Amino acid sequence: MNQRAIRFYDDHPAPATMLEEVLQGLASRPRRIAPKFFYDERGSRLFDAICELPEYYPTRTEMGILESCADEVARLSGPDGTLIELGSGASKKIRLLLEAVRPRRYLGIDISREFLRQSVQRLAHDYPWLEVQAACTDFMQDFELPGGAGEGKKLAFFPGSTIGNFEPHDALAFLQRVRRLVQPDGALLIGVDLKKDPQILHAAYNDSAGITAQFNLNLLLRLRDELGAELDPQGFRHRAFYNTARGRIEMHLISRRAQDIRLLGRRFHFEPGESIHTENSYKYTLEEFHVLARGAGLRPRQAWLDSAHLFSVHYLSVVSRSRPRAA
Repeated sequence: MNQRAIRFYDDHPAPATMLEEVLQGLASRPRRIAPKFFYDERGSRLFDAICELPEYYPTRTEMGILESCADEVARLSGPDGTLIELGSGASKKIRLLLEAVRPRRYLGIDISREFLRQSVQRLAHDYPWLEVQAACTDFMQDFELPGGAGEGKKLAFFPGSTIGNFEPHDALAFLQRVRRLVQPDGALLIGVDLKKDPQILHAAYNDSAGITAQFNLNLLLRLRDELGAELDPQGFRHRAFYNTARGRIEMHLISRRAQDIRLLGRRFHFEPGESIHTENSYKYTLEEFHVLARGAGLRPRQAWLDSAHLFSVHYLSVVSRSRPRAA
C-alpha cells in the first residue's frame, strides 16, 4: 500500500525507566508490575487476540454501543476538530467514529512503538482526507500534545475500560489530566465496564484458550529479553479473580515453587504461591463513575449502555470555570 507521510512523535519510555519501575515493583510488598508493561509488540497482538475471544465481552459490546451512538457523538462534538485516541492499539474502534465525527485531525497515542506505527499507517491509507499524527509516549504520565494537535476543539477517546486499570485516586488524577488536555471546550468519550455477575467477569479473564494467561506471562518474557532478568517463565502461572469487596478483577503471576528472579545484581526470592500483582480492572456503577468524573471537572452529558447492561460509554464535557463579573 502507498504510504502517506505521518507526523510521528517518539517519546517512548527509555529501558532505564522500565528497569527502575520493575525493580521498585519487585522490591515492594505486595510485589507488582504496572499493566502498561503488557504492551510490547507481542503483548499488543495477544491483547488483540483476547478481544476476539467469546468469553471477552467488553470489546464487542463497546463496539456495538459505539456503532449505535456515533452520530450522537458527532452532534455533541461537532466537526473539524482533533480526535485524540489514548491507547490506540490497533485503532479498530476509532473507525466507528471517524466517518460520523469527521475530525480534521487524528492523533493516536500508545506506548507500543511499532504497533502504533503500523496502525496509524493503515488509518492514513484508509482515510486520505484525514490528517494523521501519532505519539509514542506513556500517557499515564503528564505529557503535552505534539505539534498542531493542541489547536482547535479536541475530543479525547479512551476506549476499552482502561480507566479500570487505575486505582480510584489515580483514575481521578488521569481524568483531571485529560481535562487539561482538551480544555477549554473539548470533551472525553470513554468506555467504562460495569459491575455485573462475577461469573461473567471470571470467564472473561480466564478464557478457555489460555490467551489471557499468555498475555499475563508475556511480562516475564519482557523482563528476561529486554532487561536481562534471570528467571524461569514456566515457574509462574496466571491467576485472575473478582475481588467483590474492592469491586475489581485482579490479575497475578503466581510462583509455582520456591525460586529467585535476579535483575541488575539484585535477588528477589519467591516462595510457592507468592505473586506479582500485574493488573486491576475496576468495575463501576453509572453513578460511581459519574461521581468520579464530576470530581475531575468533567460534566456527564450522555451515557450509552448495551441491552444487557454489561458496558457503558460516556460523553463528558469540560466544566467551564465561571468568569468573574465585571465591576
